[in-house]
Amino acid sequence: MPVIAYSDYHPPWFLRNGHVQSIVPILCRRVNGVEYKRQRLDTPDDDFLDLDFSLVGADRIAVVSHGLEGSSDRPYVRGMVRALNRSGWDAVAWNFRGCSGEPNRQLRFYHSGDTEDLHTVVSHILAEGHHSLIALIGFSLGGNITLKYLGERGVTVDPRITAAVALSVPCDLTTAAVTMSSSCNTVYMKRFLRMLHLKIQWKMQQFPGAIDDRDFQGIRTFHHFDERYTAPMHGFQSAVDYYEKASSLPFLARISIPTLLVNAADDPFLSPSCYPRDVARNQANLFLEVPAFGGHVGFMNWSADGEYWSERRATEFLRNWVDQRP
Repeated sequence: MPVIAYSDYHPPWFLRNGHVQSIVPILCRRVNGVEYKRQRLDTPDDDFLDLDFSLVGADRIAVVSHGLEGSSDRPYVRGMVRALNRSGWDAVAWNFRGCSGEPNRQLRFYHSGDTEDLHTVVSHILAEGHHSLIALIGFSLGGNITLKYLGERGVTVDPRITAAVALSVPCDLTTAAVTMSSSCNTVYMKRFLRMLHLKIQWKMQQFPGAIDDRDFQGIRTFHHFDERYTAPMHGFQSAVDYYEKASSLPFLARISIPTLLVNAADDPFLSPSCYPRDVARNQANLFLEVPAFGGHVGFMNWSADGEYWSERRATEFLRNWVDQRP
């Protein structure tokens, strides 16, 4: 019954607010001590992915997937990479299409269920043959991709992929989109839509006439944006079709490797169905941990080494499971 009944994350009183946890790290956190070496990987459809490696000479590597409109340079990604390196793991933080500082080649970019690009990254690392073990770590949208990828492959997943950690995951996109449209999340929605608008403007310059941003100011929610852009650009019939097919929730029962899902109870982005307790109770490989606090990709910690609780928890989980392997 891998629903973890007790979480040891107990922040001070002034961090016991989901919005504080979600916003302060974005504004204030700086992560030093991570130096990336970038590698560009071509995709089967003549596009590219930029992979940022931070290597310590280990025989194991963690693939880190960022969130919506994030990148390998986000503090939460750099913090996780640093913690992995300190724990004896090589790490690669890959950038979704169009998230590495320049537009990707194709009209499409990325979406919440885009597991093929993750598969391209994993296959490339396996083919290089430098590492005997791989772990997967994903945040938010990247966490949804990670969980869906593992569930899609089930027992056929490559045996060198040993464990996974997913943090702050909207695993039910349909209901999470409704939660995000609430008035208390207006500040987040405006920020995301502003960034997505810039991406659409990039595409308008690359592909004149293919799409437009007429009346973009009228878009107020993810559903509106996904109905107009994400769904048609990525082969879905509608936003509803996209959410149903891209959500990781239906795939969780098929995950075949030890996987930790950490969703804070006060995460303002998540709906009740994003806490899959019933699935975890009946799934030997899915470990669901629901700290009372932590917000969305927060889990702040004041420690001498600068690590957040989520980073300690992830490396602890990997250590516990990977070190048990024969």
